[in-house]
Amino acid sequence: MLDGRYRVDALIAVGGMATVYRAVDIRLDRVVALKVMHPALAADVSFVERFIREAKSVARLDHPNVVGVYDQGAEGANVYLAMEYIAGCTLRDVLRERGALRPRAALDILEPILAALGAAHRAGLVHRDMKPENVLIGDDGRVKVADFGLVRAVDTVTQTTGAVLGTVSYLAPEQIEHGTADPRVDVYACGVMLHEMLTGAKPHTGDSAAQVLYRHLNEDVPPPSAAVPGLPAVLDDLVATAAARVPEARPADAVGFLARVRVACEELTDAQLDSVPPGATEEGHDNAYDRTSVIPRALRTERPPPPLDPAADEAALNRTSRLETSPPPPAPRALRRAGLPRRGTLAVIVAVVLALGIGVGVWYINTGQFTQVPPLLTKTEKEAEKRLHDSGLSVKSVKRQYSDSDDRGTVMGTDPASGARIRGNGKVTLTISRGPRIVAVPDIVGSELDRARDELRAKGLPPGMVTRAFSDDVPKGSVIKSDPAPGSKRRTGTPVALTVSKGEAIEVPGVSGESLDDARSELEEEGLKVAVSPKRVFSDEDKGDVAKQSPAEGRTLAEGGKVTLTLSKGQDMVEVPDVTDKKADEAKKTLEDAGFTVGVSRWFFGDTVWDQSVDGGDEAPRGSRITIRVR
Repeated sequence: MLDGRYRVDALIAVGGMATVYRAVDIRLDRVVALKVMHPALAADVSFVERFIREAKSVARLDHPNVVGVYDQGAEGANVYLAMEYIAGCTLRDVLRERGALRPRAALDILEPILAALGAAHRAGLVHRDMKPENVLIGDDGRVKVADFGLVRAVDTVTQTTGAVLGTVSYLAPEQIEHGTADPRVDVYACGVMLHEMLTGAKPHTGDSAAQVLYRHLNEDVPPPSAAVPGLPAVLDDLVATAAARVPEARPADAVGFLARVRVACEELTDAQLDSVPPGATEEGHDNAYDRTSVIPRALRTERPPPPLDPAADEAALNRTSRLETSPPPPAPRALRRAGLPRRGTLAVIVAVVLALGIGVGVWYINTGQFTQVPPLLTKTEKEAEKRLHDSGLSVKSVKRQYSDSDDRGTVMGTDPASGARIRGNGKVTLTISRGPRIVAVPDIVGSELDRARDELRAKGLPPGMVTRAFSDDVPKGSVIKSDPAPGSKRRTGTPVALTVSKGEAIEVPGVSGESLDDARSELEEEGLKVAVSPKRVFSDEDKGDVAKQSPAEGRTLAEGGKVTLTLSKGQDMVEVPDVTDKKADEAKKTLEDAGFTVGVSRWFFGDTVWDQSVDGGDEAPRGSRITIRVR
């Protein structure tokens, strides 16, 4: 029994943060899923806050495709959520057993996922951890999104510290690179899941998480048709749009992506929707598709949670049903019938009363004079005071602290902590949230980059992305501007992007045709560095002179920028064919095949070459013009 209300029946799953059980709410007589935080983590305030945030966030979503949260509470070290129980399996189970899915099944599963996420996005929430393990498929065909434990408000920027939240195979590039998330990261994850449903494999794999993260940052998600030939282009377009590496190229939220999915469904024929991919297992795909259900009949896998071991069940029952007490004394009449004297009867009564008194005393010393601090997190100050008063406790003092995750005026911590034993008339110190701390962005324009970063951190504002630009006024390495601008009011934890000066722009002079020494001197006088390419090319420039330069003349570089020079091998000389006495067309083709351009000068009305501007057997630069005279 948990919290005197939930009878735990079976283990469902164990995760890194919590264990999930099937249980019965004995008060309402209904089956629930209990998500209980690991006791070792319950002492960590941040983990407890995340649990409570999950309850509050999902409670705001009244949607048929979101797993509902019924209750949240704590008993001792057990912090828990009571959630809607879904009998069935996860999308991961389906993919593991079926491999690739038919396009109709994949899209029919994707639509309710996007509907659930769309409701969350419109409510100002981002899931941030979408993956097949968090998509539940009920035995009745219902699809529901679970585990909103990592949601954050849309306008909250969260920096990644120490660990990346979410599963690496479904993380958007901006989550990996900047640790930030908006509704488009959920759209990206859905694009990856659609690819996996259509092909039976994740788009980016590797021997380590670091390799997978690198591929998300540097490689586009391949089109599903590359793995499953014959898939319609409209499905490739859906995946490419949702899983674009640039966030701006994706739909703004799940509602926008859902609209595109529905348009795509209208464009596909029944034959295209019901085609069986090569990666699918044969089992189940011969069955007819049930359009009244969200998923095919073949995907309805009945997976009830495993029962507890019978021996363990009976042992647990015995432990809870045995009550270690002394047998009750015989009734006085029975004693008299046995012939006991009145003095013996009084002695027995005195002994029983004495035993009861001792038991009550022991109970009072060990338990009776103590009570547990009730759960107070997220309660307002008045609600917390009332709950303490109802428990026979009172408020010792109130402290106030800034918090980015707790609403202003709510309890963010207690001393002693919730569930701790305290004397019945004890006092509890409350820590009340002031809400997020708001600070002004400092004026760091003109400061060197390292100093600017230190000033931002001192204000509680993490330095964000750094871009570099030319500036005639700001020295190289100093800040040109910040975003948000100096003086702007922001909550602590908001990243500030910086633009840093590359110094004054230098226009690259043209040095083609110059000797290497002259070109090097001219470039170095401008403050540029010179590199010489090992490759040599044919050109009209003299052998050893500069044939090409990169960047080209007129481009701009910062001081110390590099210009690469390619030197000439001279002209490419080719032996000229002798075409005298040939017909004009034949002669022209012969010369063009040798690499020359040809001009024709006609004398009278003949068609035979009698002269050419460069004699046969002599050499001329490849590409030069040779004139033939015809009469």
